[in-house]
Amino acid sequence: MLNELIIGISQALDAAFSDVEIHTDQIKQGLVEPCFFIMLLEPSQEQVLGQRYYRENSFDIHYFPRKDNTSEINDVADKLMDTLEYIKFDGGLLRGTKMYSETVAGVLHFFVDYNFHTIKDTITDPYMEQLKLKGKVRNSE
Repeated sequence: MLNELIIGISQALDAAFSDVEIHTDQIKQGLVEPCFFIMLLEPSQEQVLGQRYYRENSFDIHYFPRKDNTSEINDVADKLMDTLEYIKFDGGLLRGTKMYSETVAGVLHFFVDYNFHTIKDTITDPYMEQLKLKGKVRNSE
């Protein structure tokens, strides 16, 4: 499911910024600016009830601008608020929450969470195979 989230974010970014490269793997060498880098931050899962779980997925989307240009960074940060509000996920739309951005060393860091409930299909307890029931009617006098 994490890869589906990353694909959904990539598709949303590509639709809004078609001329900007999008990286999902670590960039070793040859960074061509401008570009995006999608980084997953500590996903977590909590059991809610039975087989129902709540998953929290935080992302940090880096934007490397053409040059250290505050105006360009502000424009991209503003556009990302709308672009990443909804992404395609699991045949529907998933809403991004807790969106905020900050600039560190000339690189925009845009943070967004995509949280959802899921149900696991792992039933380990065997079903009851047979039930024998005995009963009788009591006299009502």
